[in-house]
Amino acid sequence: MMASPTALNKRGTKVCLDGYKFDSQKEADFYTRFVKNSGFHFRVHPTVELAPLKVISMPVKARQIRYTPDFVIFDAKGAVIHVYDVKNSFGMYGIDSGPKEKFAEFLHKFGIPVEAVVVRKHDFKSIAQSVTKKRKDNDPLICTNLNYSWLDATAY
Repeated sequence: MMASPTALNKRGTKVCLDGYKFDSQKEADFYTRFVKNSGFHFRVHPTVELAPLKVISMPVKARQIRYTPDFVIFDAKGAVIHVYDVKNSFGMYGIDSGPKEKFAEFLHKFGIPVEAVVVRKHDFKSIAQSVTKKRKDNDPLICTNLNYSWLDATAY
């Protein structure tokens, strides 16, 4: 019997494309339709250190905390303009509490929020995460390309 979809068992089939290994077909679709030919520089699955390994009291150590966004988009000067995490939905099955904590830590450390994106046939929906004025799940920013400010994906 197939388990019902939850945030813990929603892992899709891996997709290899252009030398990248995507976690799902939706992630590969986002890359193909919106990132690849966007004209922006980008990185796929870069690992970012949010907190280093820390010795608390020998021999006790606090583990390192890392986050791997799906895509990081850069402008012509090399500044980060978007950090994307592709999701199936914005609801409880799409974003569980683990990633939400890392989204908040990322925002605190780097000063730019992670945008959760849901890919659709001709566009994608985006909501910046961990900001105090977040867009409602039923009122996301609808985008057809990456030419927008991440501020538009908030409710400010």
